[in-house]
Amino acid sequence: MSSIEKEAKKEAFRKYLESTGVLDALTKVLVALYEQNEKPSSALEFIQQKLGGPTIAEHEKLQAELSDLQIRYNELLAAHQEQCRELEELKNSHSGQSTVQKKNDENDEGTSNDTL
Repeated sequence: MSSIEKEAKKEAFRKYLESTGVLDALTKVLVALYEQNEKPSSALEFIQQKLGGPTIAEHEKLQAELSDLQIRYNELLAAHQEQCRELEELKNSHSGQSTVQKKNDENDEGTSNDTL
């Protein structure tokens, strides 16, 4: 890639950042950081907060919450699947009993008709 192509690519990218508001947002955040009398211990965290992102502590808290919720979801899913299996077993056993009961009823009717 020639130097002219590289410059054109850089200029296109700069225009993209400018048109999407990125340059303006970053400039405002950097000016706010510059104007801080007491500089924050973490400039990166300051920038993340100003741009609307979570702090490192908030991110870690959200990660822990996500992990807890995933565990709870897995537990509930396993319980649900077990209950579905039990329901199927009950349906099958009830279905089997119904078939036996129908056969018994048919046999009883056949026997009572024979005696008439």
